[in-house]
Amino acid sequence: MLLAHTPQMRRDYYGERSLSGLRALAEVRLHDGSEALDAAGLVAAAADADVIVADRMTQGPGEIFAKLPRLRAFVRCAVDIRNIDVNAASAAGVLVTRASPGFVPAVAELALGFMVDLSRSVSRATADYHAGRAPEVVMGRQLSGSRIGIIGYGSIGRYLADLARALGMQVLVADPFVSIDDAAIQHVPLDDLLARSDYVVCLAIANEATENLIGKAALARMQKHAFFINLSRGNLVDEAALAAVLIDGRIAGAAMDVGRAPDQMPSPDLAKLPNVIATPHVGGLTPEAIEHQSSETVRQVAEIIRGNAPVGAVNAGSWTRRPEKAA
Repeated sequence: MLLAHTPQMRRDYYGERSLSGLRALAEVRLHDGSEALDAAGLVAAAADADVIVADRMTQGPGEIFAKLPRLRAFVRCAVDIRNIDVNAASAAGVLVTRASPGFVPAVAELALGFMVDLSRSVSRATADYHAGRAPEVVMGRQLSGSRIGIIGYGSIGRYLADLARALGMQVLVADPFVSIDDAAIQHVPLDDLLARSDYVVCLAIANEATENLIGKAALARMQKHAFFINLSRGNLVDEAALAAVLIDGRIAGAAMDVGRAPDQMPSPDLAKLPNVIATPHVGGLTPEAIEHQSSETVRQVAEIIRGNAPVGAVNAGSWTRRPEKAA
């Protein structure tokens, strides 16, 4: 078995407990380089591996599956599998799995932190004090009584909606693929949400349909005092359009944990703007969230070794390299 994480990714996103769990199941080869393995490196490192356990940075390009005849499964220690060629894996009979989102509370809590920071100029005042400057005293805004607009009502959106309501916020949701029975939540079209919200939080799924969902037209609908927060993926945002409205003061500010830089991190040119706060894709980086996903891969590998398609498998019907089940 190959654990494809770099040493840093193993430390931050896998941990010794889950690594010990893998080692209890099979011999584990570790990737010790500082950069994620490319296709050639992955083929070389996994030449005799039955299973690859990969972090989000390790791609699964289609060319590797035919070159790894012993490979039975590609196990992703993350939810996002867009950089795995699932069709090619299926054609080769290789199982692909993904982890479930154990980071829901962590990401939702970061959204609240962003809203407080944006509203009360926490980062700006702190930076001034650290630089020996007297911070400007500015009027803040409290969350209670404000209106939050949540784009995407998945597991994080639902959790955040509950937190926002507990703080006395009005909740708007835009998601054409869900039904909402809660009378305390207003289910509205995206244009309506953008025009009415004090805080717009982007949590929609990243796919072809949502590419640049938040562009020039969408941002033009936002109120001048409103803040935009992205905790989904950089693909959903036209960054040039966002930079323009921030520079021109057409919205009050933005916060982001994701962007179009490598490893889905915020783009430096956008993150350095004075009315932006940014974190380096750490929304799910808490011990509880990381252990949820890494321990899940251990359970998936155990099932794969037994010849069972585990919970989280995305192409079980095409799994022809399945090991024989023990009698």
